Amino acid sequence: MPQFRAVLDTMTAYTPGKAVVSAEGRSYKLSSNESPEPPLSSVVAAIAEAAANVHRYPDPAATRLTEALATRYGVPPEHIALGAGSVTVAQQLFESVGDPGAEVIYAWRSFEAYPLLADLSGVVSVRVPLAAETHDLDAMAAAITPATRMILVCNPNNPTGTTNRAAELVEFLDKVPSDVLVILDEAYREYVRDPAVPDGLTIYGDRPNVAVLRTFSKAYGLAGLRVGYLIGPEPIAAAVRKTMVPFAVNHLAQAAAVASLAAEQELLERVERVVAERTRVREALITQGWTVPESQANFVWLRLGDDTAAFAAACAVEGVAVRPFGTEGARVSIGDREANDVFLSAAQAFRSRASAR
Repeated sequence: MPQFRAVLDTMTAYTPGKAVVSAEGRSYKLSSNESPEPPLSSVVAAIAEAAANVHRYPDPAATRLTEALATRYGVPPEHIALGAGSVTVAQQLFESVGDPGAEVIYAWRSFEAYPLLADLSGVVSVRVPLAAETHDLDAMAAAITPATRMILVCNPNNPTGTTNRAAELVEFLDKVPSDVLVILDEAYREYVRDPAVPDGLTIYGDRPNVAVLRTFSKAYGLAGLRVGYLIGPEPIAAAVRKTMVPFAVNHLAQAAAVASLAAEQELLERVERVVAERTRVREALITQGWTVPESQANFVWLRLGDDTAAFAAACAVEGVAVRPFGTEGARVSIGDREANDVFLSAAQAFRSRASAR
C-alpha cells in the first residue's frame, strides 16, 4: 500500500450542510449559510459573457478583482490576497505559519474547518472554550506561548453568530505580541448591525500583525463559485499570495465577483431582508421559549445538548435541513420567509412534544 501521512488516520473530513426532503416533497436547506436568493441578473450576465473564454487560463493575479477590491475599500492593491473562498485563504494562512511545533489559537466551538486546516498544515491546535457563546479573549490572550504563530478570531462567530465588540477586541490585540499573526475572520461582516462591533478594516491599518478575512460566498451570493480574500499589511498579503495554488480563483469567479461589487447596493438590499428575517425568527423562537443568543450573522444558534440530533431529525421530517453539531446545538441559516415559517413551526412542535414528556 502507498504510504500516507499518519494524521489522515485521525482526521474527520469537513461535513457540509445537507439537504433533506419531507414525505410531501418539501425541501428547505437551512444548513449551509447560503444566500436564499439567486444571483443578480447582472452577475449572471457577467458569468455568461466570461464563459466564452473558459478555454483560457484565468488571470493568476486576478488583477481586475484586486483593483476593484482596492477601490471599494480604499486600500493598496498590495494589501490584498485572494483564494478559492475564505476557507482556502485560511488554508494559505495555515501553510504560511505551519512550521513544526507552531501553535495556532482559536475559539471552540468556532468555524469547523479550523481544526482540519490545522491538522493538514501540521500545526498544533490550541482551542479556547467559548464563554457565554462568545470568544473568551482574555483566555485566548492567556493561551499565547512562545510557540504561538497565529490567532483566529471569528467575528461574528460561526456557528453561534455572537460577536466581540470594539473595546474588548482592541484590548485583546494590545496584549498579542507583534510577531503573532491575528486574523479577524469576518465572513459575515455584511450582516452586522450592532454599531459596537468593529469593522476589521478600521483596525488593521496601524497593526502590522493583523489582517482581515472575507468572502463573496454569503452576502454576495457566490457560494458556488468560491471567492475569498484577505486584506492586511503587505507582508501578510504577500505570504498568502505565495501559498496560493496557481489559478485557484477561476475565470468565472473573478468576473462574478467584479460584477457583484459593481451591483453592491442592490445586493445589500437583499442583505437587509435577511437581517429583518433574522430578527423575526429569533424573536419567534424566544417567544416559543428557546434561548437564542443575539446573532449578527445570517443564521441563529440553538444550544440543544443531548437533544441536538432529535431536533435536527424532527426538522428533517418537515423538509427543513439544519446543521447539528454533535451534542452541542444546531445552527439554522436564515432562508426566505416560507422556509423560515416551516422551520419555526417545526421548532414549536418539537418544544411542545418535549414539554409533554
